[in-house]
Amino acid sequence: MAKKVFIIGAGITGLTTAYYLQKAAKEENIPIDVTLVEATNRIGGQMQTVVKDGFVIERGPDSFLVRKESASRLIREVGLGDELVRNATGQSYVVVGSELHKMPEGSFMGIPTQAGPFIASDLFSWKGKLRAGLDYILPHEKEEGDQSVGNFFRKRLGNEVVENLIEPLLSGIYSGHIDRLSLRATFPQFEKVVDKNRSLILGMKDAMPKPKKAPADQPKKKEGIFYTVKTGLESVAKAIGSQLDTESILLNTSVSSIEKQEEGYKITTDDGRTFDTDDVVLTVPHHVAANILKGFQKQKELAYAPLGSVATIAMAFDQDAVEDDVDGTGFVVSRNSDYTITACTWTHRKWPHSTPEGKVLLRCFVGRADDDVIVDEDDDTIVQTAIRDLNKVMTITKKPEFSIVTRWKKARPQYVVAHNTRIEHVEKELEKNWPNVYIAGSSYHGAGIPDCIDQGEKVVQTILEKMR
Repeated sequence: MAKKVFIIGAGITGLTTAYYLQKAAKEENIPIDVTLVEATNRIGGQMQTVVKDGFVIERGPDSFLVRKESASRLIREVGLGDELVRNATGQSYVVVGSELHKMPEGSFMGIPTQAGPFIASDLFSWKGKLRAGLDYILPHEKEEGDQSVGNFFRKRLGNEVVENLIEPLLSGIYSGHIDRLSLRATFPQFEKVVDKNRSLILGMKDAMPKPKKAPADQPKKKEGIFYTVKTGLESVAKAIGSQLDTESILLNTSVSSIEKQEEGYKITTDDGRTFDTDDVVLTVPHHVAANILKGFQKQKELAYAPLGSVATIAMAFDQDAVEDDVDGTGFVVSRNSDYTITACTWTHRKWPHSTPEGKVLLRCFVGRADDDVIVDEDDDTIVQTAIRDLNKVMTITKKPEFSIVTRWKKARPQYVVAHNTRIEHVEKELEKNWPNVYIAGSSYHGAGIPDCIDQGEKVVQTILEKMR
């Protein structure tokens, strides 16, 4: 008899899980019956792309790290390998106060690994530079438990470097507050570097990959560290979906409850249908998962993580509409600045394939932890706010040819301090009292596309190992 696996949520995690389960079933002749249900009328979750007038515009994530290989491997498997493209490199900036400052060369996630550019930077006062330099001599006091990202970096580099550089870069990744985000859940590599080397700066300098030597007759070219797909990331979701058995995907289907039975589980949907299954994979957000696991003892811990709201504003212009332009690929904004936008990508420069020749594509972000009221404003207000802020660093003389505002309300899980411990408690409770029920996705062990793919693959391996 075939093992029945019921996957809830058809974002990238659910799609990955279904794809690799069905692949194993076919290649190894393993009897697995997969059902993938999705509450909306489409697959892909936040991977949403608008193709309009020659522009390729991402509503959700726009890329993923090259070094996290699971994403590019899956993309090649589903036939889109030729569409993979790296980002174009260029100068990036930080807005502090009312000034646009160059990101110091050699900084990695805001950590200075080259003394010269850091000392020459006008981002910091001499007092701030000297305080950061104490990292070379400060002793390392190993923390017994988790701590916030802000606390960790303030101890090593001081407030000024954190406020002007590290916070704008790192908090944006998770749309969270740096003084509440868990270090071990978001950036555990930095704690390990200090444990090993004592100095964060020296440890990161040693860990940075050495640049490859270019032949003497060729100019040195810096490679981008991100990948995307020329046809847009939504095409990845569609390509995965095209590989799945058509009858295994149920759209417009919301699950209202999961109940334990003597053998397996009963799934009930909002429209009253029921499904019996052996395994359940929950790839929906954590608060949704907590809601439908009836009688789950760790429900509060599962639902604990706060949720952030953000919006993206994509604006297309004629090239001559933007004057006094800055040569770069984008900027982030410190909290100490009189800006509503938190960042802007000059998409036409970072991803040249996305924009027709003679056009400009700008993508701005609004919404911070504790300050996301702007997300609820109407489209015109959000667009006007973004243009007002952009005019502080460039001159925009015409209205956009078109704009696309995308709101992600209560859609960004915040990995607050002790996140890993809470998720560990949840997973142990599932293993003990809800065997063969799994959680995976952006709420748990990483929010990036490769992190979600990794979690889906891990669930697949666990299911297959139990069967074998």
